[in-house]
Amino acid sequence: MSLATRTATGTRPDTAPRNRRPRTAGSIAWHLGALAVLAVLLYPVVWVIGGSFKPNDEIVGSLNLLPTDPVTENYRRLADGIADIPVSTFFGNSLFLAVGSVIGVVLSSSLAAYAFAKIGFAGRGLLFTLMIGTLLLPYHVLLIPQYVLFQKLELINTYTPLLLGKYLATDAFFVFLMLQFMRGLPKELDEAARLDGCGHLRTYWSIVLPLCRPALITSAIFTFINAWNDFMGPLIYLNEPEKYTVSLGLKMFVDQDGVANYGGMIAMSLVALLPVIAFFLAFQRYLIDGMATSGLKG
Repeated sequence: MSLATRTATGTRPDTAPRNRRPRTAGSIAWHLGALAVLAVLLYPVVWVIGGSFKPNDEIVGSLNLLPTDPVTENYRRLADGIADIPVSTFFGNSLFLAVGSVIGVVLSSSLAAYAFAKIGFAGRGLLFTLMIGTLLLPYHVLLIPQYVLFQKLELINTYTPLLLGKYLATDAFFVFLMLQFMRGLPKELDEAARLDGCGHLRTYWSIVLPLCRPALITSAIFTFINAWNDFMGPLIYLNEPEKYTVSLGLKMFVDQDGVANYGGMIAMSLVALLPVIAFFLAFQRYLIDGMATSGLKG
């Protein structure tokens, strides 16, 4: 059938092959660009994994991404500990701080969020504004006053300075996240609870808290990661190596003469990632739900 015949009969010319080429070329370009970005992002990860199986002298002087002769000596040395301190001590200290921080943030931030969201009291708007304003304060501005305070209280070289703020709802971001979630809950639930004779504490514990599970788990994930990776806090407040966390334990691979055991440092850093990855994978679906339902979606 000719073009004139198809036009006369109302049949449109077949233009699919012409439009298919630009789309195919654009799709190929887009995928090639995505693969290039992925290669740039994965390069440090592959380098670290390969470096953990390299001898110490090959890590710095070699340009090879992967080891030519893989060794497992770096991982075997971790069993001997660092400066006569078992590696499990550092992991236990980090786990204690991370779990303690998660419990403190979940309880204190949810209580503060419930007060702002469900209880009408004088000055609520002003206090909420001041709380959000604390997000603008850099951590280093408060560092010296806090250190002086804990020093006068004789709490240096203890875990109290690292955990106390978590139980006082000082993390305004998590309070705001839970507040946004609680504001989305139906008000009829509060009214029904009051008709059944529930007070604020019973309503918070039996009704609001179970419904806020996605926001609570989201806060728990971020808190666990931040506490596990924290370096500045333990560096300032902890003095004894037996109380060091994993982040400070990595620093001990560099001795006073400046000689560094890069292989052991890289191996331990990879092992230190395992608890964070496991914690994230276990609760990642709640992370997406919490961000999507708390008003913080992009």
